Amino acid sequence: MESEKLKNRTKEFAHRCIKLAVALPDTQLGRHIHGQLIRCSTSVASNYRAACIAQSKASFVAKLSIVLEETDESAFWLEFIIDEKLLKKELVEALLRESEELTAIFIASRKTARKAKN
Repeated sequence: MESEKLKNRTKEFAHRCIKLAVALPDTQLGRHIHGQLIRCSTSVASNYRAACIAQSKASFVAKLSIVLEETDESAFWLEFIIDEKLLKKELVEALLRESEELTAIFIASRKTARKAKN
């Protein structure tokens, strides 16, 4: 997938996560997950953009590793929302699938970049 399309996809992922976070209940747990999900999902998009302008292969791999961690953390919070039944599963499932797809893309990209580096 070309970088411009992936930039848009990660930004859209962040927007969708924000909308989901805003729909969480106004409870202590809901507020906690609200902040965590917004932080990690927006970090996916912003750090991917930073990776795209990395000045070296090593910097690209390092930024991609951050993107991967943040995507996986987003998946964790989405799973947690489902586990705790904070929102209907149907509202979260598509976003959880997207986080899993993005994770797979970033794992493959990092492997490719590491091979090219060596």
